[in-house]
Amino acid sequence: MKSEIQITNGSLLKNILLFSVPLAFTNLLQILFNMADSSVVGRFAGALALGAVGSDGQLCFLCSGLLIGIGGGVNVLVAFYIGQDNKKELNEMVHTAIVFCLISGIAIMIMGWISARPVLQIMKTKPELMDGALLYFRIYLLSMPAMALYNFGNAVLSAYGNTKLPLIFLALAGIANVFLDLLLVIVFKMSVAGVAIATVVAQYISCILTVRATFRSIENINFDRRIFNLNVHKTMQLIKIGIPAGLQNVVFAVANLFIQAGVNSFDALMVAGNAATMNGDNLVYNIMAAFYTAGATFIGQNYGAHKKSRILKSYFISTGYAFLVGITFGIILYVFGHQFLGLFTTDSTVVDYAMKKFRIMTFSFGISAFMDGAIAANRGLGKTFVPSIFVFIGSCFFRIIWIYTIFAHFRTIESLFLLYPASWFITAVFETVYFISTYRKETKELL
Repeated sequence: MKSEIQITNGSLLKNILLFSVPLAFTNLLQILFNMADSSVVGRFAGALALGAVGSDGQLCFLCSGLLIGIGGGVNVLVAFYIGQDNKKELNEMVHTAIVFCLISGIAIMIMGWISARPVLQIMKTKPELMDGALLYFRIYLLSMPAMALYNFGNAVLSAYGNTKLPLIFLALAGIANVFLDLLLVIVFKMSVAGVAIATVVAQYISCILTVRATFRSIENINFDRRIFNLNVHKTMQLIKIGIPAGLQNVVFAVANLFIQAGVNSFDALMVAGNAATMNGDNLVYNIMAAFYTAGATFIGQNYGAHKKSRILKSYFISTGYAFLVGITFGIILYVFGHQFLGLFTTDSTVVDYAMKKFRIMTFSFGISAFMDGAIAANRGLGKTFVPSIFVFIGSCFFRIIWIYTIFAHFRTIESLFLLYPASWFITAVFETVYFISTYRKETKELL
């Protein structure tokens, strides 16, 4: 399969945009379908059901974040071998990656199921929300193998410049998700369990379609007995790049568990309000993420093709696009916050609580562009271990210190959420400095 979008040639400004837009719509659809989950359960099952689902938000991200990171590692390595035009290495990597991703998904499902209740207790989940939160999360975990394989297929297709097929498949799965949400919650009165089951079914639909398309679209790679082979060298490459990248997301999630515990220290309506705002947060983050994926892919391929000038340009352009998206959508959410939140709840108190967070977050998204843009650029150069340490320092350790000092002193929801822009700024400085150093070292002999 040839790249639908030229990555190592042509206008970077144009091609990064063309690459990112379908991916942004893919991410947007995913968030819209998740928003549909929240909207259906919040409006037809009540604030407590919404709070139960919201209590799982960071746990779900913790599990999916590791798989997304592994998928990012697959994307970078496949893009690198495409840039080298090394078909043998590419074939081995793809076959190793699908097995590695599947095993990872199954392992996370099992570990999450076992640890669900203790972790929710550590997060100080409200007693009235515990049963619903536990039920939702354990059903959600059944989707982990499917999510792992979807991320594999999406990573490979994106490495080739094909971001349209995942969009189409996710749209089909999302339609099924919304239909099942309405059917199971409104008709069958299944509340939290209903939206969880809908999510699982949708994940398996997108998984099957994406993996099938991946092996049908790529030349010299087919479903055969070799698919069960784990190449040791390729496995170690995936572990070296994919696991630290995944752990970066896990670190964010772990830090956010402390934040969720802080939110849970307020009443249940505040928990529901935070759950509603997370839809807006995820909306902006995931649209911006399309440009980070583009940055890592373009940097990876051009690094493999030894095109030095296009590496740095890819970083600046992808980060610039992400910054503009963050600022634009932040302003939109600030202006239309009440109307947006009204999609998820009819409780005016919940909306008022939610706006306290929105007023801080909506003007902070642009800061995260510089952090995540540098992280993606480092990943494109095959560097994930040191960036993971910086993420731990700036976005985990710092946040925990903030919670037990500043938040502990003021005990306001505003003092809690101000840690987001502060931690993003610190992490962005570390990651950017490291990228500059790595770029100079890795490309000094390239043309």
